[in-house]
Amino acid sequence: MSVAGQKYKMGENSSKFQFLRLMGYYRPHLPLLFLSLILVIVINAVVLIKPYIIKHVIDNYIVRDINNSSILWEMGSIYFALVVIGAVFTYAQNYLLTYIGQKIMFNIRNSLFGHIQNMSMSFFDKNSTGRILTRVTNDVEALNDLFSGVLVNIFRDSVMVAGIVFAMALLDVRLMLISISCIPLIVLATVIYRIAARKNFVKMKGMIARINGFLAENIQGMKLVQIFHREKEKYRELEELDREYFRFSFREIILNSFSRPLVDIINNLTIAVLIYFCTGRIIENTLQIGLLYAFITYIKQFFDPISTISEQYTTIQSAVVSSGRIFEILDNAAMQEDIRQGRTLEEVRGEIEFKNVWFAYDNENWILKDLSFKIAPRETVAFVGATGSGKSTIISLLTRFYDIQKGEILLDGVNIKEYKLSSLRRQIAVVLQDVFLFSGDILSNIRLNNGEISEEDIEAAAKYVNAAGFIEQLPGKYSEKVKERGCTFSAGQRQLISFARAVAFKPSILVLDEATANIDTETELVIQSALARITRDRTSIIIAHRLSTIRNAHKIIVIHKGRIREMGTHAGLMEAEGLYSRLYRLQSSRGAL
Repeated sequence: MSVAGQKYKMGENSSKFQFLRLMGYYRPHLPLLFLSLILVIVINAVVLIKPYIIKHVIDNYIVRDINNSSILWEMGSIYFALVVIGAVFTYAQNYLLTYIGQKIMFNIRNSLFGHIQNMSMSFFDKNSTGRILTRVTNDVEALNDLFSGVLVNIFRDSVMVAGIVFAMALLDVRLMLISISCIPLIVLATVIYRIAARKNFVKMKGMIARINGFLAENIQGMKLVQIFHREKEKYRELEELDREYFRFSFREIILNSFSRPLVDIINNLTIAVLIYFCTGRIIENTLQIGLLYAFITYIKQFFDPISTISEQYTTIQSAVVSSGRIFEILDNAAMQEDIRQGRTLEEVRGEIEFKNVWFAYDNENWILKDLSFKIAPRETVAFVGATGSGKSTIISLLTRFYDIQKGEILLDGVNIKEYKLSSLRRQIAVVLQDVFLFSGDILSNIRLNNGEISEEDIEAAAKYVNAAGFIEQLPGKYSEKVKERGCTFSAGQRQLISFARAVAFKPSILVLDEATANIDTETELVIQSALARITRDRTSIIIAHRLSTIRNAHKIIVIHKGRIREMGTHAGLMEAEGLYSRLYRLQSSRGAL
């Protein structure tokens, strides 16, 4: 077998596996599913009986010119009752299928988001926001039609086709054979459509992910786009992506538009052959008009489910392609964190030690090289160094966003890999340079849905970090609405809220990652007055940009190219006339302290 043939076979097997895996989501809803299938059988029976009633009336009463009003009224009543029964059962079936489909969608969406929440930072480094967003929204939504009725409807249509063939065979076998002679043509058309549709679907889904990624990135960076007047250039980039997506989506429409007209042509051709065959027999009185009417009706009913099945194949293809992209994330165990395995970290003294730590984000491009230092409990330690020296990486390793390749990181003398991730991170609060606020209000942004933190705790934390001053001047105070990323607050106000958040969680270890780098001098003075209280009873790590903010630190560690160059107090390092002294004087001469 050729390489191309092997790839095609592997793709086919993968699609079958994904389809069977999707079917597993029906398992909790099997009783409702079986009830829906029973309703399908009743609905089909109603549909099949109605043409026979019309045939009976035509052949036994209308053609024979028999005017028996009581019989005709009885037949009409039966026909109307069948219509009502069909409508009621159809509604009940649609209700059940919609309920089942939405419950399955609810479970898939929540399990996918829960899985993504437990992925390591390396996963987010390798996957763009737009790509992940597409998985949770577009790809999950593509399963909606599949679980909301496609499979049951395929069963319904298949049963209908079999029922129609059986009903036609009961009436006249020769006419039945003429009526189903079109099946080979339909099968051929379906196979050709299937091959073309699948290839197009894969490309179209990929383009949706690229467009979502582009939009997410550019909306977040809109300020930068406008500052540098790149609106036209970015518009052209999106236009190019849209043009390619238009090509694939238009091809899908073309393929779909061929499906039903082709079936309609075969349908009418079959009816024409049937009428040609029956005309002479009707003239010779060897065939009843009502029987011809019943067969024409059955042929139309025969082709409707076939058309529907061919159209539903599009939905199945879309669902299989999307499910492959969803399962790609759900099956990614290598990048998932186990937040519950390990020892529970309860009382923390706050002693931190890095022993001969080597770390690289990619292969052996080492960011930290044989790094060793020790932080005593309740000690305030500052890290200083140029951009890219590895300062922020130290924080990511302490919180185990990434695991080191060599060495050990100890907390209270125990390797942090032995602790539960959830337990470890509960003891560490990080205040970042770029503060992230969620949509909601100030109260929820400080609490972060932690029911153990009361409103009194939040207000106390805000006063502790000097944030209460501006919060209580707001119209809504702590219930003041926060828009996306806190865009209505200044950088200093966002930073104060993040300080209150950190204090409210009562961490044993506090990390300030260049937390005062983007705020004005006046706000920095407000924050500095609170820093002494915030760091007093806990181990504190400060990643410093402004060196004036760390003069009172117990220890200052100077990092250069992933190694420790200097270590000591501010006074001691200034006397040493080394790298720290040069950086401090350089900032002082520029007025950046």
